[in-house]
Amino acid sequence: MKKNVAENRMIKMFPTARPDETVAGVEQLLLGRAKEFETINYIYITDTENRLLGVISIKEIFGNPKNALVRNLMETKIITARQGTHQEKIANLALKHSLKSIPIVDKENRLLGIIPSDVILKILHEEHGEDILRSAGVLISKDQTKDIISGSMTSYFIKRIPWLIVGLAGGVSAAFIVGSFEEAIREMLILAAFIPAIVYMADAVGAQTATIFIRSLAIDGSMGIKKYVIREILVGTAIALFLGILISIISFLWWGSAMLGAILGASFFATIITAIGVALFMPWIFLQMKIDPAIASGPFATVITDIISIVIYFSIASLMLKFF
Repeated sequence: MKKNVAENRMIKMFPTARPDETVAGVEQLLLGRAKEFETINYIYITDTENRLLGVISIKEIFGNPKNALVRNLMETKIITARQGTHQEKIANLALKHSLKSIPIVDKENRLLGIIPSDVILKILHEEHGEDILRSAGVLISKDQTKDIISGSMTSYFIKRIPWLIVGLAGGVSAAFIVGSFEEAIREMLILAAFIPAIVYMADAVGAQTATIFIRSLAIDGSMGIKKYVIREILVGTAIALFLGILISIISFLWWGSAMLGAILGASFFATIITAIGVALFMPWIFLQMKIDPAIASGPFATVITDIISIVIYFSIASLMLKFF
């Protein structure tokens, strides 16, 4: 059984009514059975086969004439979620449409239950904590974030060490890569001083892109990804161009080297564009593999971006020093 899906968090004791009932009948239902319901925010209107037809708020019920028919008052454009929908998408759906609960329906639009406001708040809290831990490279268990607070030192160690080992491996790999460009560094020693700047800018822009992309997917999984990617690439290109020109000017004015300025400008541009590509591609791949894409914004993406950035930086430097 999947853990974080709608049917595992929904409740089934809530008020429902038929479209041919009157306001007076619904009021009597609410007053007579109030203690039986787990929540009373909306009255869901269903037919004899329990298919969801509409919804009415409590305010509408007590603000209309007693003889008014439910069918004439109900809202038929209903925001629903299917069984099997991830709980985070349901919570974001409620926030997006300012709803106090979300009805869960099957393929035939039969009402199965609802996710009430208190559960929505719990989901948001859980998912927020989970995403923070995953993006920081902390492994979480089925109990999500609770065990992080109350767990033993051993479990705490085990949850933190795996991605740190990956990061260490990435650092060692980066060191070997830098060592392979010894000739370029010997010819222009100042290149080594800019490694942190190259790596940081790529990581920072990549993290921004991945975070925005992942949150956009969580809020609206049906968004036009192609349009979004094109927009992000255009914005990223503008950012890369601006920062590339800026570092070129700064390095030329400070160190008086046009070659250094050209190397840094080209490297900043190329590494930032690459980082944006990684930040967009990796969450998409994780999503296709049914893995939480939030992992893609953590240490895993950082290691890959760092290594690629160093390779690009010294490749550009080597080529420019050789031919110019």
